[in-house]
Amino acid sequence: MNILFFLTPKASCELLYDDESIREALERLELSGFTALPIINKATGAYRGTLNEGDLLWAMKNLCEMDLRLAELHNIMEITHSHDNSPVSASTDISDLFHKALEQNFVPVVDDRGTFIGIVTRRSILRQYLDSLGIESGQ
Repeated sequence: MNILFFLTPKASCELLYDDESIREALERLELSGFTALPIINKATGAYRGTLNEGDLLWAMKNLCEMDLRLAELHNIMEITHSHDNSPVSASTDISDLFHKALEQNFVPVVDDRGTFIGIVTRRSILRQYLDSLGIESGQ
């Protein structure tokens, strides 16, 4: 089975761009309802890392002194990431994808040039597995 079967394409992903401020990232993360989002470069499409709520909290404390006005002055790439979700290539073996999904809520997928093309969520893998067993996934 090809990992692209599980892919949520970039156009359907909530994501951050590496030129956004901490305040923009806070607002985007809040609106998305997710606890972590991939960061990509707007010009090249390259995957730059993962930003999660904890990273933003510590950045607000350490870089912005808990002041939202200061959060507009700092770029998200100034934030130390506690954990970046490791990307896989579109040609990655399905077993390697599953092992990564054990450790990450989502797995970023890049093409041969390192351009971000989407994510594979743990949910999409489990949903497919339940479907293959004939069990309703109960969305």
